[in-house]
Amino acid sequence: MSNFIVKKVAVLGAGVMGAQIAAHCVNAKVPVVLFDLPAKEGPKNGIVLRAIENLKKLSPAPLGNKDDAALIQVANYEDNLDILKGCDLIIEAIAERMDWKHDLYKKVASHIAPNAIFASNTSGLSITALSEGFDAELKERFCGVHFFNPPRYMHLVELIPTVSTRPEILDQLEGFLTTTLGKGVVRAKDTPNFIANRVGIFSMMATMYEAQKFGLPVDVVDDLTGTKLGRAKSATFRTADVVGLDTMGHVMKTMQDNLQSDPFYPVYKTPELLAKLIAAGALGQKTGGGFFKKVGKDILRFDGEKGDYVPSTGKADDIVVRILKEKDPAKKMKTLRESTNPQAQFLWAIFRDTFHYIAVHLESIADCARDIDFALRWGFGQKNGPFEGWQAAGWQQVASWVKEDIDAGKALCDAPLPQWVFDGRDGVHTAEGSWSPAKNAYVPRSDLPVYQRQSFRATVLGENAPDGTKAGTTVFEDDSVRIWHQNDDVLILSLKTKMHVIGQGVINGLAKAIDEAEKNYKGLVIWSADAADGGAFSAGADLQSMLPVFMSGGIKAIEPEVAKLQQAHQALKYANVPVVAAVAGLALGGGCELMMHAAKRVVSIESYIGLVEVGVGLVPAGGGLKEAAVRAAADAKGTDILQFLKNYFTNAATANVSKSALEAQKMGYLAQNDVIVFNPYELLHVAKVEARAMFDAGYRPQLQKLVPVAGRTGIATIMAQLVNMRDGGFISAHDYKLGAMIAEIVCGGDIESGSLVSEQWLLDLERKAFMELLNNPKTQERIMGMMQTGKPVRN
Repeated sequence: MSNFIVKKVAVLGAGVMGAQIAAHCVNAKVPVVLFDLPAKEGPKNGIVLRAIENLKKLSPAPLGNKDDAALIQVANYEDNLDILKGCDLIIEAIAERMDWKHDLYKKVASHIAPNAIFASNTSGLSITALSEGFDAELKERFCGVHFFNPPRYMHLVELIPTVSTRPEILDQLEGFLTTTLGKGVVRAKDTPNFIANRVGIFSMMATMYEAQKFGLPVDVVDDLTGTKLGRAKSATFRTADVVGLDTMGHVMKTMQDNLQSDPFYPVYKTPELLAKLIAAGALGQKTGGGFFKKVGKDILRFDGEKGDYVPSTGKADDIVVRILKEKDPAKKMKTLRESTNPQAQFLWAIFRDTFHYIAVHLESIADCARDIDFALRWGFGQKNGPFEGWQAAGWQQVASWVKEDIDAGKALCDAPLPQWVFDGRDGVHTAEGSWSPAKNAYVPRSDLPVYQRQSFRATVLGENAPDGTKAGTTVFEDDSVRIWHQNDDVLILSLKTKMHVIGQGVINGLAKAIDEAEKNYKGLVIWSADAADGGAFSAGADLQSMLPVFMSGGIKAIEPEVAKLQQAHQALKYANVPVVAAVAGLALGGGCELMMHAAKRVVSIESYIGLVEVGVGLVPAGGGLKEAAVRAAADAKGTDILQFLKNYFTNAATANVSKSALEAQKMGYLAQNDVIVFNPYELLHVAKVEARAMFDAGYRPQLQKLVPVAGRTGIATIMAQLVNMRDGGFISAHDYKLGAMIAEIVCGGDIESGSLVSEQWLLDLERKAFMELLNNPKTQERIMGMMQTGKPVRN
C-alpha cells in the first residue's frame, strides 16, 4: 500500500472559483495557500485578502465555518513563489485566456516540486494545448481538474488527462477528490468544454432555440424545465442568471471557435435574447438582472419583443402538468410527442434534441454513457441523466421517433443516429457496465481502492446494483424501520418514514435494534438509504401521528408518548454497544435529539442540525435540552456553567439551524471528536468503522451521574436578556414565554446554583413545559399553521 497524502494545496488565482476552491480545501482541513497578482496599491496581498473577506459574505456560504477564512494563507506571484515548493497539488484557476495561463505557467513552472501534481481548473480549454511549453517531466504531472460552481456544494469534478499524463497521477488525484473533498469524479476526454458543459450548455441552447420556435417566454420555459422534469429548481434561464450570462457566452464561444465541423454547429450561435442582455450589461444574478430581475418582492422577466422587464406570471399549462405527473416514462414520452399542445411539443423537442446530441457525440467526448449521465446529474442537478431518461422511456421506440424527426427535417441537424443505437439493445446501462462505442463494449465501474469506502455507490438506471433499501440481510422490517446488516458484525437501523420522522414505529424500532445489537453485534449504526441523495437524517417528531392519540385521549394522552421518546433516547445513550448516528441532510428537533444521544456521530458536511421546536410553539422534549445542560456542565469543568450554557440556550430559543456540520460542531450539537465526512457515499462505511473500533477498544457506556446546574441565578441572568429582547420588539410575547421555559429547563429549575440533579429531573422539566405549551392557544396556532402550510407561524 502506498499513501498519497496532500499535505498542502496551492490555488493560483483568487477569483470567484479560485477563492472558493481554497475555501473548500480549508473545510476539509487541507492547508492551502491562495495566490494572485501583487496589488498596485495598499498591501501587496490585497487582492487575495479582499477575496478571502468576500468568502464570508457569499451565499450559499463557501466556508462551513466562517472563522476558518483566517486559515487560508495569502501569497502573490512576485514575493511568494518559493511557497510552491512545499505544495503537493497546485490548481490554476485564473481567467479563461490561454495566453494568460501560459504566461503564468512560465512564471511558476520552475518552482513546482518534483512530485507535485499541477492541474488547471479550466472549464473548457484544451488541456493538451495548455501543457505546451512544459518539459516532458512536468507534462506527465499535468491534467485538468474542473470543479463546478459553487465548489463546496456541486458534487461533480471532471478529471481530464492529456496524452502525456501519467495514469497514477489521475488515480491519486481521483482518490483525494473523492474522499478528502467529497466529490463525484468523472473522467473526461480533452474535447472543448469536456462533458458536463458540452452537453449541459448544448441542452440549454437547444432549449432556448426551441422556446423561440414555439413562442414560449422565459418564465414558462423555466416552469416546464425545472423540478417538473426532475431537474434543478433553477431550470434553464434562472440557471443561466446564476452562472452568469457572460460565462454562458464564453462557454458558447469556446464551442463556436473549436467545433466548426460539428454537425450541430449552427445551434452554437449565441441566442439573440442572450446576446442582447450581455450587450446591455445585464449578466444575471451578479449584476442584479439577466433573464429575470427582482424588484422589491416581485420577480420580473425580460421580454425580448418589448426590450424591457415585465411581470413574471407564466406557468405550465394544466394539461402538460398532468402529463408530466405520469409515472410511466414510456407513456409520458409518447403523450408529449403526440400532444398538440405547444408546451408538450416543446418538451418532446428538447428531449429529442438532447438524445440526438449525446448519441452522436458519446464516442468523442466520454469513455462511456455512464460518464455523461453522472456529469449531468452532478454538474447540472438533474435527477436522471439523459441516457437514463432515454432508456427508461423505451430505447428502441424513442430511437425510432428521433430518427423519424431527423428524416422529416424536424431535428436541429440531419446527422444520423449512430448504427449502435439500432443494434437491438434495450439501452446503454447494464449490470455488466455502460456502453462505450470506442471500445465496442460495456465498461464496468472503476475499481480504484477509494471506492471500497462506498458501501452503495451512485448508480445509473439499468445497472441493477444493490441499494441500501434491499441489500444485506434483514433482521426486522415494518413500515417505519428496517433493521439489517451487511453480513458482518455491525447492525444497521434505517428509518423508512417520510423525512424519517419519529413516531411510535420508529421508537419501537429503536428498542428492537438496540436489543438485537446488544445480543449479537459489535455496534449499531443509524443510517438511511437516501443519505447520499439529499434525504434527511430525521426531520423530527411525527406531529401527524400524534393527532389520533390527541383525538382519542386529549392532550393528557400525549404525555406518555413524550415519555416514551425520552426513554428511547436514554436507552440509546446507555446502550451496552456503541450506537453511531450516520447523519446527512436535515437533523431537526427530535432528529437532532436522536443524534445527540448516540455514542458518536459521523456526519456529512452538508448536514443542517438544530432544535427547532419553538417554530411550532413548543420546547424540545426528547432530551435535547437535558443534553444541553449535561454538555454545558461537562464543558465548564467546575467553573461558571452559565458561560457555557448561553450558546446552547440561544440556539434552542432561536431555532438556529447549522449551515454545515462544521458550524454544528461550533454550536455544540456535535462533539469535537465526532467525525465529519465529505463524501456522503462514504458515510455508512466510516460509521461502521467507528462503531467497530469503539467496541474493539472495550466500549462501555458512561455511568449515569448527577449534573451540576446553573439554577435560579442562571435563569435570572437569561431572563434579563429576554426582557430586553421582548421590550425592544425583537421577539413576541409567546417567544418570550418559550425562551423563559427553555431557560428554566437548561438551568435545572428554581434551585440553588451548583445544585446536582439527575438526567431524569431535567427530562421531567422538559416534559412538563411541553405539556403546558400544548394547552396554549398560541402554540396550537403554530402547530396548525405548520401542518397546513409547512411554514412556521410567528405569533
